[in-house]
Amino acid sequence: MIFNLFPRYFPTIDDWAPAAVHAADMGFNWIYVNPFHLTGYSGSLYAIKNYYQINPLFLKRGQDLSDWRPLKKFIAACTNAGCNVMMDLVINHTAFDAVLVKTNPLWYKRGPDGKLWCPRAIDPANAENVTVWGDLAEIDNRDSRDKKGLYDYWDKLVAFFQAMGISGFRCDAAYQVPADLWTFLISSAKKRFPRTMFLAETLGCRLDEIDQLHNTGFEYLYNSSKYWNFDQPWCIEQHERNKRIAPSISFPESHDTVRLASEDPGTINVQKSRYLFSAVFSAGVLIPMGYEYGAKIKTDVVKGSLKDLEQPQWDLTKWIAGINALKKQTAVFCEEGAWKVLSSYDRDVLFMEKWTEDEKESVMVCVNKNRYAPRRVSSEECPPELGAYATVMLPFSEASGKVKKTSPFELEPAGIALFFK
Repeated sequence: MIFNLFPRYFPTIDDWAPAAVHAADMGFNWIYVNPFHLTGYSGSLYAIKNYYQINPLFLKRGQDLSDWRPLKKFIAACTNAGCNVMMDLVINHTAFDAVLVKTNPLWYKRGPDGKLWCPRAIDPANAENVTVWGDLAEIDNRDSRDKKGLYDYWDKLVAFFQAMGISGFRCDAAYQVPADLWTFLISSAKKRFPRTMFLAETLGCRLDEIDQLHNTGFEYLYNSSKYWNFDQPWCIEQHERNKRIAPSISFPESHDTVRLASEDPGTINVQKSRYLFSAVFSAGVLIPMGYEYGAKIKTDVVKGSLKDLEQPQWDLTKWIAGINALKKQTAVFCEEGAWKVLSSYDRDVLFMEKWTEDEKESVMVCVNKNRYAPRRVSSEECPPELGAYATVMLPFSEASGKVKKTSPFELEPAGIALFFK
């Protein structure tokens, strides 16, 4: 259960600790921090110039960039709050002007002209539309002439931060890194600290690229439930396919997406709906800081700053704490499980059932697809499987666990009902 601390939203690392207490109060047990290393000329947090120096934006003026004591102090504060710390592990590329370009040129991928190769993406709808990240240089993890030296460097980098107390790694663009490197790094890391967790960032990739991560050691993948409108089977199919590789993390928004509250209709009901579904859908859940307050400004890894912090338009901290407590105490919410859709996708409400893998516990979920209007669901509309369920929870107002008898029932706009046996 992950709370994403965005480092550009604080004056210095010394100001991060209260966020850990805030996250723990909501029931989160992991603090994920975007890259905090020294960046290249673009300033993007993901354009790392030196892995062993801290971004001066996160330090007091004049502090030594190689002094890691502020981060160690933050990790200790997270531990005291009951949270583990997760960092980004960005090893598919570095900044174009990274120190490794000069010290270890054999580690980089080159174009036909011998120049550094920049990562790029081709628009699947138009092959001529190519996005090139000119501030980045791609690492040749697959075919480098100094593959052993490169792999050992990454291993020592992971070990360095493990020794500091970091116990989780969000592996950026994991599908673009060879499986044998992940197998080596994860195995080596777990020999040092067995409880270290690795999360594969796999959004936007092909299914076969996810398949190559099978048996590499990842504990979690990201899933795409955020983009599901409950109108097609693809999300359930993806869930069933990918769970054989690893459990997954759902999120209503992330640092890579626009803020949910900035999208139409931008209501607290939709904010609750997408978080609740994320918490129920898969084993893990994530939100970026500000979600609980309805933040609208997208996190910007290049230019984001304190000026982007907004006044709360609502406060969902207690409500999220209630949903997280419900998740922790309900076995079927704590694993990937098996989903089955029980009603037609073309209806304005969707009934689904989720079972634990051992088939001993289940929950039924009903979603009002309409974000603008309430919906009264009659007994005649309910699937016959509902007869096995005794109570219904309407968590928009009752996250504490209060339940009522089943149908008929009322759903608020974007409302979700949970049925228990």
